[in-house]
Amino acid sequence: MKVIKLRNELEQVIELARNRNRHAQQEIYSRFAPKMLGVCRQYIKDVHQAEDVMICAFLKVFENLPQYSGVGNFEGWIRRITINEAISYLRVQKKAVFIDDLSSESSWSEEQQHEFTVNEIQELIDALPDGYRMVFNLYVIEGYKHHEIAKLLDISEGTSKSQLSHARRLLQEQIIKRKMSNHETA
Repeated sequence: MKVIKLRNELEQVIELARNRNRHAQQEIYSRFAPKMLGVCRQYIKDVHQAEDVMICAFLKVFENLPQYSGVGNFEGWIRRITINEAISYLRVQKKAVFIDDLSSESSWSEEQQHEFTVNEIQELIDALPDGYRMVFNLYVIEGYKHHEIAKLLDISEGTSKSQLSHARRLLQEQIIKRKMSNHETA
């Protein structure tokens, strides 16, 4: 019963926000901003720049709220706008470089699995070049398929696969280095 109440409550807030009610817009922002900042941080290393992108994404959310059909998950709709805004930001900054090379296929092995804190994982992902990081996040974290990534980033499907392969290889190398340094200090 509470789920229905919460759903109806959100629908009411969305409807008020469509009519430019500032309190309703603030409610939506307060409810979803922390998660969307996390999404932006997956793509943009600097937390202040990520915050700026998130704010721009929410401006687009409120501008496009009349087009939200109410079908599907509202948070997912906001997330898609946020991801597109982060990618647009990186394009404008010309920070993403895509290398079209399929020469190094690799996969995760059992030996390379290690428990890391969330901060350590974020540091490893942040260390990836922007193009690798975008494809890695879209594929691994967001669950996009290579053809969707290719369309979204205006690259070939092969380039998407290559970027993911390179990202995985670099992450594996970083994991091995950290393991070795942990064994040396132990």
